Amino acid sequence: MKNVDGEVIVVDNNSIDGSNAMVKKKFPEVRLYENKQNLGFSKANNQGIKKSSGEYVLLLNPDTVVEDDTFSKVVEFMDTHQEAGALGVKMVDGAGKFLPESKRGLPTPEAAFYKMFGISSLFPRSKRFSKYHLGYLDENEIHEVEILSGAFMLLRKKVLDEIGLLDETFFMYGEDIDLSYRVIKAGYKNYYFPKTRIIHYKGESTKKSSVNYVLVFYNAMVIFAKKHFTYKSARLFTHLINIAIYFRAFLAILSRLFERLILAVLDATALLGGILMITMIWGRSFVYTEGGSYPHVFFVYVIPAYIIIWLLSIYFSGGYDKPVRIIKSLTGMIVGTTIILVLYALLPESFRFSRALILLGAGWGMIALPLIRLVLYIFKIPWIQLGEKQSQRFLVIGEKEEAIRVSKLLESAYAKPAYIGMVSISEKLIKDKDFVGNINQVNDIVTIYKIDEVIFCSKNIPHHMIIDKMTEWQHLEVDYKIAPEDSLSIIGSNSIHTRGDLYTVNINAVDKAANRRNKRLIDILLSCLLLLLFPIVIFFQKQPGGFIKNLLVVLFGLKSWVGYCPVQNETVHLPNIRKGVLNPSNAMKSRDIDAETAVDLNILYARDYNIWKDMNILIYAFRDLGQ
Repeated sequence: MKNVDGEVIVVDNNSIDGSNAMVKKKFPEVRLYENKQNLGFSKANNQGIKKSSGEYVLLLNPDTVVEDDTFSKVVEFMDTHQEAGALGVKMVDGAGKFLPESKRGLPTPEAAFYKMFGISSLFPRSKRFSKYHLGYLDENEIHEVEILSGAFMLLRKKVLDEIGLLDETFFMYGEDIDLSYRVIKAGYKNYYFPKTRIIHYKGESTKKSSVNYVLVFYNAMVIFAKKHFTYKSARLFTHLINIAIYFRAFLAILSRLFERLILAVLDATALLGGILMITMIWGRSFVYTEGGSYPHVFFVYVIPAYIIIWLLSIYFSGGYDKPVRIIKSLTGMIVGTTIILVLYALLPESFRFSRALILLGAGWGMIALPLIRLVLYIFKIPWIQLGEKQSQRFLVIGEKEEAIRVSKLLESAYAKPAYIGMVSISEKLIKDKDFVGNINQVNDIVTIYKIDEVIFCSKNIPHHMIIDKMTEWQHLEVDYKIAPEDSLSIIGSNSIHTRGDLYTVNINAVDKAANRRNKRLIDILLSCLLLLLFPIVIFFQKQPGGFIKNLLVVLFGLKSWVGYCPVQNETVHLPNIRKGVLNPSNAMKSRDIDAETAVDLNILYARDYNIWKDMNILIYAFRDLGQ
């Protein structure tokens, strides 16, 4: 602000990174407004504009860096160009690359079509195809443009008084397009001014490759079209937007499928190549020394069957769960080999080709699959993990005294915890410097601070609330634990790198990926077994007709053999699982339980799930499978 007579207004949209405290401490002259929730870009900027008193108003993103003379240069230009209603500057990203959104054209249906389907990228300098980012205009020359970026938008205050503030219908994205267009419609000009530059660390606040970003951004475009275009043009624009959303969502799904399947495809390729090589060498050296080879059926059916069994065993052993651990792939290979050997023993003699090939193939897999993961780890693929993570990042949720106690236990239990943050159970704005935020901000805190484990202080938080929050945050992919009140600080030791473990109750939620998978596997295997034994089992069922129906609905995934106890007016938000034929109350001697007991049983089942609980319930209530 040197050589500029101005004021700095910061409007904070409920951030959790400690920036408010930093502003107060380092920049006491700044006028800071702390919102208790994220009001969106438009509302927050309007808050600041209403409090401002200058001749010009500059909207500036928090993820930007300006040059020393940026403000004086832009003010001088606006002073000498009275026809200018707004101004934007040349923006570069963190690597110094020019950002094309520094200057934009009106997003007409034609311009939007070329942009959405990548045609403008193929012809970046074309006057026709690059209308959206005005690629045909020299990025180093001053130009009159239609649309400016909200990351840096200098506006004449009297123009804002005339046309109004940002349209608060737009929560994020599109509001800068709308405001720029209203400036032009009022008879003023928008200028692209590249004689000064700013760095815009684009993407710090939003993940622009996500499907959510696509939906929010394109929805903003629809709002703009309905507001400013004719009915016919707006309708055409909306159709284009919908097509683009499906197209981008399809690409995002393909990308996600590729990421999920790439390791399994690499494993299958390695296993196939290795077994074919082993088969060729083994056959020539020991089986077909005088000529010949294994029959066609061995290559077409048997080898693929081996590979499928190995891959499925790795999958059900958690070998493809992220972060990927080498030990689980080895476990899967051992389990798969055992299954193959058992099936091999049951096959007719004509289908028993070679037990040695199975063992050699398994040995190859136990070498090749860890090597694949090791190579991916060397190339810094983030979802590959070697061994247990030593440097954990923790979040402790509770009231201050208890949260501090648990934090100290963590510090003594781990040689070097990477991070320990405390979160208040209050839903109000927290001004205590010891807390990084409140319980409503955990979603953002986990993402920004890269948290590995969330620990609940049970002294302050009832278990039903813990279950609620686990369900709400299940997409975060973190581990959860409960620190009991007055728990022993250290018991045992699990590693030479640590002095011991914090005594916590592990949470093995029923909706964890591995538990969902194992639960479904048990449903399928048990249904198949009951079908095989149907002529015998049917005589033991109290309701044979219901048993037949339940067999089919469970087999086809409409129900599970075990689910929650039925409770009316459920107040606890449990993880979503399939409705069960049986429930935890079926394992009790007295089936007549009250609503409170049913809720408690459901919480225990959801919090500490394992497949043996299901098996136990099924054994106790075997005659009730038709209920």
